[in-house]
Amino acid sequence: MNKTLSSFILIAVLTGLLAALSLALQTKGYGFGALGIARLDALASAATFMPLAALYALSGALMVLLPLKAAGFVYINAAAPVHATALVLFATILGVQCARFGFGKSDALWTLVDWQFLFAAAIVATHFFLNAMRANVLMRTLFFLIFIAATLACLYWTFRL
Repeated sequence: MNKTLSSFILIAVLTGLLAALSLALQTKGYGFGALGIARLDALASAATFMPLAALYALSGALMVLLPLKAAGFVYINAAAPVHATALVLFATILGVQCARFGFGKSDALWTLVDWQFLFAAAIVATHFFLNAMRANVLMRTLFFLIFIAATLACLYWTFRL
């Protein structure tokens, strides 16, 4: 938890500094400032977290189904990298929007009120409780079904009413 929080804060601050530099260059009239902020904007959006959540849920389903050694392999090579990716993408979005807010765009933080960021929060929260999900057979079965349902929902459901 401590490593996750410190990594998140550091990436958000570094991204915010890069975005602030790009915005300052853009304000001064340099064209490459706009290119820099456009590249940071294109890096991640809230919609990116839905397929990431599907990947994470599939790896979670495999982890509660597979034996310990194979589950450890899936954890190290699938779940942990997807968790880190979600963390980096969300920190990037937060850093860019905070830099925009600092440069006078008062509605920049409203971008963070997108419901699709719940998928990023679900990835991070689930990552902390993965070990407890393997505690007994009932928990393994229940979370296997939940992970399969989450995988299918993230890939195939439109989430529109």
